[in-house]
Amino acid sequence: MNAVEIPGYIPGTISSFTFLPQVIKTWKTKSAGDISLLMFLFATMSVIIWLMYGILIEIGSIIYTNATILVLSSVMLYFKLRFK
Repeated sequence: MNAVEIPGYIPGTISSFTFLPQVIKTWKTKSAGDISLLMFLFATMSVIIWLMYGILIEIGSIIYTNATILVLSSVMLYFKLRFK
């Protein structure tokens, strides 16, 4: 990691955790009826591509951000299918 990358981790962390409140709410309520399956499918596909890009160009902040969002998006997809 170099000094130029460090500022990338801050918005990356903020962006990653925008998914967290929805994950927590869905887990607590065991309800995903109001969640858009299509939105999370698109988000997950986009994040996978961004993650591959980050890996190819070897930029840690892109890898970190998209790996975190991938986990949270995958959890939401699981909840959407589990708590119909």
